[in-house]
Amino acid sequence: MTKDKRKLRAQVKSRWYYIFWGTCTVAVCAGQVLVGSGFRRMAESFDKVLDAPIRMDIGIPRPRHRMVIPEGEM
Repeated sequence: MTKDKRKLRAQVKSRWYYIFWGTCTVAVCAGQVLVGSGFRRMAESFDKVLDAPIRMDIGIPRPRHRMVIPEGEM
């Protein structure tokens, strides 16, 4: 009988066990919500950047004449 009672006692969890794991569960879930909302905000701002027009200045470089004094040497 004492062996059975000892096995039964080993399976009984204290109140602090459930408080600890409950707190950990709430903390992890809250962190996931925070990360998810931050990711959503980042995606929305990224979409705004992509929706803006992209301006590109593709100038054709002209060769400078070798007799022209370079800027800044005067």
